Amino acid sequence: MAKVKTSYVCQNCGVESAKWVGRCPSCGEWNTYVEERVSQGKQRHGLVEVSRSATPKALKEIESSNERRLSTGIEELNRILGGGLVAGSLVLLGGEPGIGKSTLALQMALKLNHLKVLYVSGEESARQVKLRADRLTNGESECLILNETLLDNILTQAKNTEPDLLVIDSIQTLYTDTIDSSPGSVSQVRECAVALLRYAKTTGIPIILIGHITKDGSIAGPKVLEHIVDVVLQFEGDSNYLYRILRSIKNRFGSTAELGIFEMQSAGLMEVPNPSEILLSHRDEALSGVAISASMDGSRPFLIETQALVSTAAYGTPQRSSTGYDTRRLNMILAVLEKRAGFKLATKDVFLNLAGGLKVTDPAMDMAVVAAVLSSNFDLTIPTSICFAAEVGLSGEIRQVSRVDQRVAEAAKLGFEKIFISKYSLKDEGKFVKNIELVRVSKIEELVRALFK
Repeated sequence: MAKVKTSYVCQNCGVESAKWVGRCPSCGEWNTYVEERVSQGKQRHGLVEVSRSATPKALKEIESSNERRLSTGIEELNRILGGGLVAGSLVLLGGEPGIGKSTLALQMALKLNHLKVLYVSGEESARQVKLRADRLTNGESECLILNETLLDNILTQAKNTEPDLLVIDSIQTLYTDTIDSSPGSVSQVRECAVALLRYAKTTGIPIILIGHITKDGSIAGPKVLEHIVDVVLQFEGDSNYLYRILRSIKNRFGSTAELGIFEMQSAGLMEVPNPSEILLSHRDEALSGVAISASMDGSRPFLIETQALVSTAAYGTPQRSSTGYDTRRLNMILAVLEKRAGFKLATKDVFLNLAGGLKVTDPAMDMAVVAAVLSSNFDLTIPTSICFAAEVGLSGEIRQVSRVDQRVAEAAKLGFEKIFISKYSLKDEGKFVKNIELVRVSKIEELVRALFK
């Protein structure tokens, strides 16, 4: 009879303890230890099986294989992954409930009609998956649907069908009989992920895992789950808006600076190849309090409309509110305008909004925020052919930002005639875009004179 060991496991980070403790010594969380019975009857193996006769080799003697990547059928997803799925890779897709994880995974499975895809659903029945597939496409795909949560049965069916791609929805619903704990616990998630990784590496079949997230926005389960997988993708966005951002947090086969933007529609998630055109409002006349910023998120440039409203404080205490932009940075910029440039904004309400519901932390947004606030304060319009890309320092200087050439190229592609940048950016402007004027400023005073002269 297998020996049974009882231990306490932290449900946040996965650290085990022989006795219950109130606060986890590893992650510092309170009341996260749960007693679990772990069977020790089976021998534990490493993450990836290797031969006992393996010997070390010199790096130059190892042959590099440039294997063709498996296209997902979704160009935005291919670009985030670095060109497609690598054979034997384990991809973790996380996000909030209802943001589109299962929709994106099912869309990909339905698009790969020329390949054998096994879609394992532990949260929905096969009939429910069929209803969602009918909404996304015509539902006549050859995709195989398996409604199962026991890991051993899933691996058995995968060995029998030999799919080209395996999709698990979700990893928190799987369980194995070797561990006496409920599905979704730290031990179950860890053991199921290790078993799936071993299967992916030995067979060369790429696996996509869908994972839940906790209330603080991190992927549920032990932190070791993110170390086990090869790629971690996370959905971001607000359910009140249509746009979703898919960001690469970890990628062993590509860059983590890539992101993809999707639009949620009735027929599923639609790719947004040029987000700048959608994030910019199309209007017939210029309005005060509106400025366009050439922003970067990762390695992808796009233009965002920054909207500001400055009004007299009606209740004595001025309000400072921002949507999509750091409120603390807004307060800093207002203090710089008050101290360095002499604008009296201490008794006025200031509201800031980034169109499209996006959240941006790029410091290059600073100059556009300054321009929008001053435009609303003076009630003067900024021409729609002007955009901004620079950081504002505490002394009122205009600082340079990274990847200015990409920002300028994106603005020129969308037809902007003038872009305000730092005086110290793009020293050799001859090799950059020709059909846009670069206006260099070094202080806020120069920006104000150039805009509102």
